[in-house]
Amino acid sequence: MTNFRLTALVAIGVAMAHPAHAEVKLAAADALVIEHRFQVTATPDQAWEVLVHPERYWPKEHTWSGDAANLRLVPHAEGCFCERWTDASAEHGHVVMALPGRLLRFRGALGPFQEMAVTGVMTITLEANDGGTLAVVTYRLSGDPSHRLGDMAQGVDPVIRQQFEGFASLASRSAR
Repeated sequence: MTNFRLTALVAIGVAMAHPAHAEVKLAAADALVIEHRFQVTATPDQAWEVLVHPERYWPKEHTWSGDAANLRLVPHAEGCFCERWTDASAEHGHVVMALPGRLLRFRGALGPFQEMAVTGVMTITLEANDGGTLAVVTYRLSGDPSHRLGDMAQGVDPVIRQQFEGFASLASRSAR
């Protein structure tokens, strides 16, 4: 099989396995807004039960410890989306709103944004529809224009997709 045909087959397979819609809504020096939409075959309540357990779906490559099992999310206001391992810990986000089966919102500058003077807000909405649940993940970052956040859109967008593709896939499998 030629490299072109193999590459085309892989691309088709990836597209079929990840039916998410993504959009960089805003990419400016002082702000970045990324939105991903996932169709999940689970009900909103089933999807919620998966969403609040990032230790089950979050990619280990996007943890500080290298092990997603160290993640915990307490799904109520003032709850922590935290990671604890050995004698270390990290807060990924601080829950500011939780409406079970409908909405989870936390403040947190994820990953390398943590050391920057930026504000991050992640909102995940779950809405029932004919096919199960539409999960909409919106990540908003704002900060000083010197951060050039818009220049980072192409790097941030696929990471957010990867983090929540795991959720969408696991939630759909859980509904079966």
